[in-house]
Amino acid sequence: MTTTARHKTSNDTALVAPGRIRTAAPAARGGAESVDPAELPVRPGEDPWTSEEVHELHAELISELDRLQNEIDAAEAAITGLMRDSNDGAGDDQVDAGTKNISRESELALANNARDSLAQTEHALVRLEGVGFGTCESCGQAIGKARMQAFPRATLCVQCKAKQERR
Repeated sequence: MTTTARHKTSNDTALVAPGRIRTAAPAARGGAESVDPAELPVRPGEDPWTSEEVHELHAELISELDRLQNEIDAAEAAITGLMRDSNDGAGDDQVDAGTKNISRESELALANNARDSLAQTEHALVRLEGVGFGTCESCGQAIGKARMQAFPRATLCVQCKAKQERR
């Protein structure tokens, strides 16, 4: 099943399949310029977001999208090569066949992890450019500026994340 994520553009909203964002200039999709730092939530005692911090975070997310997409492309190429090699395994002994299976499974796991991270990064970018960035998806409270700077893909505050992990 393929889902789509909505991304702002300068004129309208575009539908983009997850894992297939090819980023152009950030302003082409709304970008950090469309984010009002004063609207981003902070926890009590934290300094408000600045435009420079928002731009830095936005650039980090865009860079992460590109890195993850390149990682996925490389893993898919490796998987294709491993699948091709596994078909011409005539004469392989059990150890060779087992090694090929382990390599293939390892590449598949790496590609799936990268896809998951890519989806989380896309979600963070959509939230930053739209609504909800820095707000816990469970309790609605501020996640915290420091946590968002350290892990911009966070969707839960520390308390809700701890509850989720205990389950």
